[in-house]
Amino acid sequence: MATFTLQVFRGDATGGGFKDYRVDAEDGMVVLDLVHRIQATQAPDLACRWNCKAGKCGSCSAEVNGKPQLMCMTRMNLFEPGSTISIAPLRTFPIIRDLVTDVSYNYEKAKSVPPLRLRPPDADGKYRMWQEDIDRIQEFHNCIECFLCQDVCHVIRDHDEKKKAFAGPRLFIKIAGLDMHPLDNRDRRAFVKDSAGIGLCNITKCCTEVCPEHIHITDNGIIPMKERMADEFFDPVVWLLRKFRGQKATRTA
Repeated sequence: MATFTLQVFRGDATGGGFKDYRVDAEDGMVVLDLVHRIQATQAPDLACRWNCKAGKCGSCSAEVNGKPQLMCMTRMNLFEPGSTISIAPLRTFPIIRDLVTDVSYNYEKAKSVPPLRLRPPDADGKYRMWQEDIDRIQEFHNCIECFLCQDVCHVIRDHDEKKKAFAGPRLFIKIAGLDMHPLDNRDRRAFVKDSAGIGLCNITKCCTEVCPEHIHITDNGIIPMKERMADEFFDPVVWLLRKFRGQKATRTA
């Protein structure tokens, strides 16, 4: 057994600060276990979200020693016995109380994403897909909506004036999963450019680095979407071809 000092943020939207708690940790414990121990023995009014305690619900997101991560997946044997560990709420989102933040921004953004629209079935009324096409998008469906990627995204974190025009990495992989679905026939390139604001992303890959599901958010989701959007709206060759085809259609008419 080892004893740690947990510096836990206590407060709400009006303000607050860190409070120290001395807590014993037994073998196999994670940070969330110690937060629960604090609630049980020292601060029953400490607010904290959690659900599955298995790294699959994304509820217990926090910043542990300044790094966004899931408390239920952060083992105490990663820290030196007797050390001090800070636990803070996700900095990017408004605080409700203690470790609980208001992440409704993400759900509101999700409502604006054009949903899946299936192409017509084959002549026999069936849909057919290649397995590799399904495998390509499977990783995007592993997202547990912990919003750690949203928390570290500098556009959302540091630029309040751009939030309305920016969806963020979690929504980008949602859109990528829809765009790459082999049966989808909806064109979301204008949405990605104008409403999701993918042009604001400068591909720092910080979102990929904190993803607990190891989703290749940047390489497999954001970059391909940026390329499709750029081809559609900013490629001079595409512009010339469209202009030529338009002139040809006018002469034919």
